[in-house]
Amino acid sequence: MSGLTHVDDTGSARMVDVGDKPPTRRVAVAAGEVRTREDVIGAIRDGTIKKGDVLAVARVAGIQGAKRTSELLPLCHPLAIDHIAVDLVLHPDHIGIMATVASTGRTGVEMEALTAVSVAALTLYDMCKAMDREMTVTRIRLEEKSGGRSGHFQRDPTREVTP
Repeated sequence: MSGLTHVDDTGSARMVDVGDKPPTRRVAVAAGEVRTREDVIGAIRDGTIKKGDVLAVARVAGIQGAKRTSELLPLCHPLAIDHIAVDLVLHPDHIGIMATVASTGRTGVEMEALTAVSVAALTLYDMCKAMDREMTVTRIRLEEKSGGRSGHFQRDPTREVTP
């Protein structure tokens, strides 16, 4: 046995059987950034991006991304999600993205939170690329998770994430 949960004894990829695990409340928080110029941030804030309300569309896209994670990532379980929140914050040189996903189930929601951040970031890029093709999607990471056998995890805030 390889010790990897998504690989069987022959080395083939497999979906983990979670049927014997007890359902628990699970919450995951992920974050990321889209780095861009100050004038793009201003246009988003002023609502002058030609494609529309950038933050509203990115928020909905992130929620949709979390809901469709199992369709995008082959070995993820489809989950009954209880809650998804995607928050976007404008800074002078970037848009901060934070997604919180909660479920009561047999497997965690880390991938759903990370997918929410990723899809929101790609949506921001898509909606603003006419102004800045050099935007950078960066620092996507798991910040915190709770529930399940492995318990609570919180990222060390002093640990720098390199792009």
